[in-house]
Amino acid sequence: MGEHRQRYSEKFKEETVKFAQEQRQKKNMTDIADELQVPLSSLHEWMKHYREFENEPVVTGDRVKQLEKELEIKDKKIAETEEELAIVKKAVHIFSRPRP
Repeated sequence: MGEHRQRYSEKFKEETVKFAQEQRQKKNMTDIADELQVPLSSLHEWMKHYREFENEPVVTGDRVKQLEKELEIKDKKIAETEEELAIVKKAVHIFSRPRP
């Protein structure tokens, strides 16, 4: 026979997403879906549709430090790349001059 599909109200979906956002630091999405007895795919769809970033937990200090370190490394790589590009540009300019 046909499968009975569960229908969820908009309010339920919004509250579920809010709960999931609050629990993301402690649990993964699979555990949250199991706990709430909703399909994981539905939870992912609801997150795309109803997610509000002001409900996201505050980032920990360790995470901020990690991101700052990553940013510093990327900034150094960008500076090095720009320096290498400047050298290549000078070389192209020098070697593209007509020889006497």
